[in-house]
Amino acid sequence: MTTAAAMTYDSLVEDIKTYAERNDAPFVDQIPRFIMMAENRLASSLRGLGMLKIVSGTLLPSQSTYQKPVRWRETASFSIMVGTQRQYLFERGYEYCRTYWPNPNDTGVPKYYANYDYEHFFLAATPDLAYNFELSYYERPQPLDTVTQTNWVTRYCPQLLLYGALLEAQPFLKLPERIAEFKGFYDEAVKNFQQESQRRAIDQANLRTEA
Repeated sequence: MTTAAAMTYDSLVEDIKTYAERNDAPFVDQIPRFIMMAENRLASSLRGLGMLKIVSGTLLPSQSTYQKPVRWRETASFSIMVGTQRQYLFERGYEYCRTYWPNPNDTGVPKYYANYDYEHFFLAATPDLAYNFELSYYERPQPLDTVTQTNWVTRYCPQLLLYGALLEAQPFLKLPERIAEFKGFYDEAVKNFQQESQRRAIDQANLRTEA
């Protein structure tokens, strides 16, 4: 019985060499960089269930800044439990939050959150109690390497990673005429992914309406 084909980091490297028709050391040495840049491109342009993560925890009283999860890219929702009620925090700019709650030493029930910087959140008000929270966010999938051979992208949309890496390789190969070719392949794959994600969102909304 033939085993179904599946992408791994090693097979992706081999595919890139095959598509590029290059096996020389200078090109092969750059392949991990092409893959890394393709992963960043995907994380910047894609939003879907595979990129969505949910974490929970407890806020600390009198602490207004919090570390974002590793590989965070964009927040979908941020909520806390106030008694038995879930309360969603509103996203605002950092300056707005500081104006709303000018003294972070004062405490209260958080109402807003802001991106303090790329790696931290800022809450206003500063929590007065240890509220349980739930954070839903889009992340960059676990980067691939010789140890991490697969991730969500290799399992569910391998063509995106292949076309993205080949697109990133073209400037190195000095083949500008092929940039449009692989960009077309990549853009079509992104379009199909987004349409599929949109269908899932509509199906989920219908299920909630019918329930």
